[in-house]
Amino acid sequence: MRILRMVKEQQLPDCWVAAGFVRSAIWDEFHQRHTSTLPEDVDVIWFDRAQATAVVDAHYETALRSMDSTVKWSVKNQARMHLRNADLPYTSATDAMTYWPETATAIAVRLTESGIEVAAPFGLDDLFDLIVRPTARFQFEKRQEYLNRLRLKNWLATWPDLKILAAD
Repeated sequence: MRILRMVKEQQLPDCWVAAGFVRSAIWDEFHQRHTSTLPEDVDVIWFDRAQATAVVDAHYETALRSMDSTVKWSVKNQARMHLRNADLPYTSATDAMTYWPETATAIAVRLTESGIEVAAPFGLDDLFDLIVRPTARFQFEKRQEYLNRLRLKNWLATWPDLKILAAD
C-alpha cells in the first residue's frame, strides 16, 4: 500500500504499478511464502503522449526515490515504449501491457479514491492458476526472446508450483 500511495502522489495520467511487483506478490501468496522481497525493480507505467521522453520518466524516478530510496523505481511512459519494442504505437498503459511477454506479467494495480483498481488485459486466470504463458507475439514472432526470458528469470527456483508453457 505504501508503494501505491507514493505512486498516486505523483498524479501521473493513466498510471499503474505493474508487472513483477504485482505478479510476484501473488505468486508468493500462492506459494505460502511468509516473507516476500521486492523484485529487482518496481515498474511504474503511465501514459501521456505529450510527455513521452526519458527525461520526464527520470524526473518521476527521482521524485519517487526521494520518497523512498530503498526502492529501485523504474518509471516508463508507455507512449514511447513501442519504439523500443518495435510495436505499433500504444493507445494506453493497458494497451501497452498486451504487448508484454507473459499473460501473468500483464497485471497492474493503482490506488484510487474508492480503493485498488486492477488492470489485467489477459484476465487473472493464468496469474492465479500459476501459469506462465506467452502472449500472442511471443508465441511465434518473439519466441526466442520469450525462451531467453524464461531461462534468465528462472522462476521455478523461487516458485516451484508454476506451470511454464513454452511457446509452441
